Amino acid sequence: MIKRISFFFLFATASLLTAQTPTAVVAPGDVTKAHEALQRDHPDEAIAVLQKMATEQPSTKGVQHELGLAYYRSGKLIDARNAFALAMQQDPDDKESVQMEGLVLYRMGQPAAAIPFLERVLQWMPNANTDAQHVLGLCYLNARRYDDARTSFAAQFALPPDSAGAYLLLGSMLRHANLPDLAAVQAQKAVDLSPSLPLAHFMLGEVALYKSDVTQAISEFEAERRINPDYAPVYDRLGDSYLRVDKLEEAQQALAKAIALDTTITGAFIKMGKVLLRRQDVQTAVMYLQHAEKMDPNDFTTHSLLSQAYHRIGREEEAKRESALASKIHADKQVVLGDGK
Repeated sequence: MIKRISFFFLFATASLLTAQTPTAVVAPGDVTKAHEALQRDHPDEAIAVLQKMATEQPSTKGVQHELGLAYYRSGKLIDARNAFALAMQQDPDDKESVQMEGLVLYRMGQPAAAIPFLERVLQWMPNANTDAQHVLGLCYLNARRYDDARTSFAAQFALPPDSAGAYLLLGSMLRHANLPDLAAVQAQKAVDLSPSLPLAHFMLGEVALYKSDVTQAISEFEAERRINPDYAPVYDRLGDSYLRVDKLEEAQQALAKAIALDTTITGAFIKMGKVLLRRQDVQTAVMYLQHAEKMDPNDFTTHSLLSQAYHRIGREEEAKRESALASKIHADKQVVLGDGK
C-alpha cells in the first residue's frame, strides 16, 4: 500500500483543528480544560475529561469531535474513527470531522474507504488544506485511479490537471511509491506534451538506470543535459551510467561537471574516486575519496575504495583501518536490517 505522506502533516492537521474548531457544549470549562491538555500534548488528560462529558451528556454537540481529535493525537485510531462517526451523526455539516475520518481511515490502511470522505471535503471546500488533497491523491493511487490522482496532485500544486507538469508530478509520486514503470509512463506523457520540460527526461533516465538499461539511461540523461545544463544531478547520473559501461573518460568528465556545479553531492566524489582508481590515478582518487569520507564518514563504499587505494600505494596501516571501518559499517547495517524484520 502507498504510504507516501509525512505523519507530521497528519498530526499537524489534528493540532490545527484542535486549535481552531469551535465546540458548542454546555460545559465550556471542561472543554477549555481538554483543549489546554491537548495544547500541552497531554491527549490522555483530554480524553478523560471528554469521555466523562460524553457519558454524562451523550447528545452534546461537539464533544465527540473533540474526543476524536484527542484519540487521533494519542494514536488510538479505531476510537478516533468511532468518535468522528458519532460527531458526523450529530452534525452532518461538521466538515473537520469528515476530513479527519478520511485521514484516520487512510492511516488505518483503508484508503478506498477514505476516498468518499476526502472527496466530500473537497466538494465543500475546493481549497481545503493540502493534507487532505495529498492524502486523497495517495488514495487514488492505491485504487489505481491514476487520472484522479493526477488531478488531485495537480490541484495541490496549483497546476492544470492536463499539463505536462501534472503528468510529471504524478510520475514523481509513482516513483516515491516504488512504481517505476508506471512513473516512466507518466514522464513519457509529459515529454510528449512538452519535449523541453525540465526533469522529464531525467526521470526516464533514472527509471532506465534502475532497470539496468544503461544505453537508454545515457540517452535520456543526455537529453536532460541539453535542456537543463546547470542541473548537477544529471551529470552525476551520467557519470554513473558511463562508469557502468566502462567509458571512463566520459564518466570523469561528467562527474567533474557535477562536482563543479554542486560540491555537496557525496556520491559524485565517490564515483570519481572509483573512476580514477580504474584509470590508475590512485593518488588523485585518494584525494576525492578522502573528501567523500569527510562528507559522510559512515559510507561503506568510500571506506572500501579507500582501503583498495591505500593498499595500492603501499599505505598498509591505513588500508587495514579503512577495511576495518568498512566491515564495521557493513555489520552494523546488517544488525539494523535484522532488527527491522
